[in-house]
Amino acid sequence: MRRTLLALVAAATLGACMTTQDDTEIVAEAPPGAQAPAADMAAAPTAAEDPFLWLEEVEGERALEWVRAQNARSLAGLEADPRFAKLNEDALAIIRARDRLTFGGLIDGQVSNFWQDDQQVRGVWRRATLDSWKSGSPRWETILDIDALARTENANWVFAGQDMLDPNVWNTRTLISLSDGGKDASTVREFDLATRRFVEGGFKLPEAKSSSTWLDRDTILVGTDWGPGTMTESGYPFIVKALRRGQTLDQATEVFRGQASDVYAGAFRVDDGTRMHHFFLRAPTFFTVETSYRRDDGTVVRLDLPARHAIAGLRDGLLFLTIQEDWTPRGSTTTLRKGGLYAVPFQALLTPGAPLAVQTVFVPGDRESLQGAAVARDGVFVTMSRNVRGEVRHYVPGRDGAWTFTRVALPENGVPGVVEASMRDGEVFFSYNDFLTPPSILRRTARGVETVQAQPPRFNAADLVVEQREATSRDGTKVPYFVVRRRDTVMNGQTPTLLYGYGGFEVTMDPSYNSSVGRLWLERGGAYVLANIRGGGEFGPAWHQAGLRTNRQVIFDDFIAVAESLVSSGLTTPRRLGAMGGSNGGLLMGVMLTQRPDLFNAVVVQVPLLDMLRFHLLLAGASWIDEYGDPDVAEERAWLERMSPYHNLTARPDMPVPFFVTSTKDDRVHPGHARKFAARMEALGMPFFYYENIDGGHSAAANLVEAARRRALEFTYLSKKLMD
Repeated sequence: MRRTLLALVAAATLGACMTTQDDTEIVAEAPPGAQAPAADMAAAPTAAEDPFLWLEEVEGERALEWVRAQNARSLAGLEADPRFAKLNEDALAIIRARDRLTFGGLIDGQVSNFWQDDQQVRGVWRRATLDSWKSGSPRWETILDIDALARTENANWVFAGQDMLDPNVWNTRTLISLSDGGKDASTVREFDLATRRFVEGGFKLPEAKSSSTWLDRDTILVGTDWGPGTMTESGYPFIVKALRRGQTLDQATEVFRGQASDVYAGAFRVDDGTRMHHFFLRAPTFFTVETSYRRDDGTVVRLDLPARHAIAGLRDGLLFLTIQEDWTPRGSTTTLRKGGLYAVPFQALLTPGAPLAVQTVFVPGDRESLQGAAVARDGVFVTMSRNVRGEVRHYVPGRDGAWTFTRVALPENGVPGVVEASMRDGEVFFSYNDFLTPPSILRRTARGVETVQAQPPRFNAADLVVEQREATSRDGTKVPYFVVRRRDTVMNGQTPTLLYGYGGFEVTMDPSYNSSVGRLWLERGGAYVLANIRGGGEFGPAWHQAGLRTNRQVIFDDFIAVAESLVSSGLTTPRRLGAMGGSNGGLLMGVMLTQRPDLFNAVVVQVPLLDMLRFHLLLAGASWIDEYGDPDVAEERAWLERMSPYHNLTARPDMPVPFFVTSTKDDRVHPGHARKFAARMEALGMPFFYYENIDGGHSAAANLVEAARRRALEFTYLSKKLMD
């Protein structure tokens, strides 16, 4: 729950809510398969002629009237299906379960937890002593009840995180972020953990896509909407000010500034185990950053680091960072490989012109990638994967600066991770899960790693098997994918199969436990497939960067290759094959509808991007130009027009009936994408299902009950199309 600007922006990327499979240039010749027939292109409207621009007015009366009519029509058909009630009940049973994991972090001997269920649909932030929590029957103490707060204030509050003044001590002050209906924009209010009350006259920021962090007890560093001309084209702040207790926003003092053309700028802090260090970060593009350090006297020095980097932590005078591009440090002739974790002497970094004797902690090998790094009191814990199967390593430095590791004894062939690695008390907690193994929390002890909490199974996996296969993409690249199916599956092409994909922003699709997929799909005889296509982070920065901008067709080709492999293997046929993806994955689904509709009989298009000629003009869209390309650059626009699902939609007999899922309150990916695509289908006389949650944010559900309903609707649709 410790929020920094990095965490805020990471949470605001396309992938944050819909990519975890959800339980919680030069003019380019058209890539093969991307060019629509000339007659089809002629039929597609240009942006200037778009007859459905009125649907981009999010709260417009005419637009909402259209939304309500589509909701009513689609929900009537889906909820009347005899399977919906049972699927909804099963989805609700998952969120009602009282035996879910309850570890949120360890602070000052207290385990924190944010809990939601069918009674606490908005959630309650609570704590229990470590001994009480380990007993299995913790005595929870409520810190903040979001349901009660929403009732008292007559507001649709969604808890969006908090930032403690001292993250190592309870009974301090914290900054609580509250979102209206699940939007990325939130209000920030100071809360006293000792009295369990919001501080009268305390810090308070109005609704905006803000970042804030403590400088000291009476000062916070704030990036927010300071008025006209103070937000980037992407809708994020680029001016950071110091706001002292008792000051109004217009009295705050500017301490750092980016540019309006940036994606964002803000402040964050890092704990080195003895004190907090404050940094400023400016992002000229989505993937490039400039990091500066605030000295104790308030002066700011820019750090000589590569444009593509991310800070992992500070320890023993070393700044740990990952790099997403090759880097030759100052004063060195050795080039460090992208995708690795490195340690930079911090004082040398702060000294102009001083050579940097950078230490290498971890460099991935072939088919390996760095998935995370946690700097702890006694070393660094690195989460890495080899062919999309993870492990955690504990690295410690030697006298000669060389780092060595021991592998942490966690289960293999799944998704391990570090949940908590304290710089102060040496506590380390891990997690593990895989497709068939429910998540668990493990703790490092003097005897080794011990499981301290494990979630019971949510579905019957006794007859299921997991296979990892490879498909060959159009350009010969081997693309891995996982298949989860019944052990006795007959390869006669009759297995209802759901294929999930994302392919963007260096987000890895892990083989994770998914209660909803297991209970609502696998138990009922379906097979589930997870595609590890390019654009993701499965094999490091190169795997992601292979599909950037005008090279994006390789991502779509990878997904098509996986689908074709499923058919050629005998597992399924296009009649029984469905696809699902959200956000950036929603764009992937839109491309499947326009490039290879013949491969699928069902497509779930969740909170999608679909109009790729206007995406940069809608909400946070400008921040994604580095991923997709710039529609205002002629050469890139030509490619985007050939790829854009909205502009390549035509009536064709092999088009499956898709299901669009979006949210009015989504202030990240504009609901106009889904609205306009569906409206154009309607104008062409093509059938579709549509559900827009009037609240909900980018996850298309503002609370767990709404989320359960959305899953039930999706699997009702998939059952109708693939199982009937």
